[in-house]
Amino acid sequence: MAIMNFVPTALKNLFLKPVTTSYPLEPAEYPERSRGHIRISIDDCIGCGMCTRACPSGALSVNKNAGTWEINRFDCVVCGYCVEKCPKKCLFMEKGYRTPDTQKATETFTKSPEVLAAEEAKRKEAAEKAAAAKAAMAAKKAAEETKK
Repeated sequence: MAIMNFVPTALKNLFLKPVTTSYPLEPAEYPERSRGHIRISIDDCIGCGMCTRACPSGALSVNKNAGTWEINRFDCVVCGYCVEKCPKKCLFMEKGYRTPDTQKATETFTKSPEVLAAEEAKRKEAAEKAAAAKAAMAAKKAAEETKK
């Protein structure tokens, strides 16, 4: 007689839509705050290295002069600390997961040549201003010494 307790439930489930999803036919829908994997908008990155210092597993590396940002996906624990610490908000968590890999490799992102050229021009201009300011200070100091 215990089987009769399940008959109403079985009949009700016959007329409801399935609870499971047909994954290969329909794309997976991820919840709102799910952690997927880290992505970067490399041209917005200033190369400050805050993400590198915040990463507990040491999976990130930044080279400001070369304009590169590297992530070792095997070492990354997808904690999101780097995303929180980025001052320019160029890092973000992308929904979905990466496909599994068998080789340990780093993924390198490089800035576009136009952005690298613009940053190099800014660096040269700042160096020229600093040199001019240093020369002006030296001239001012020399003028004060000649007055004495």
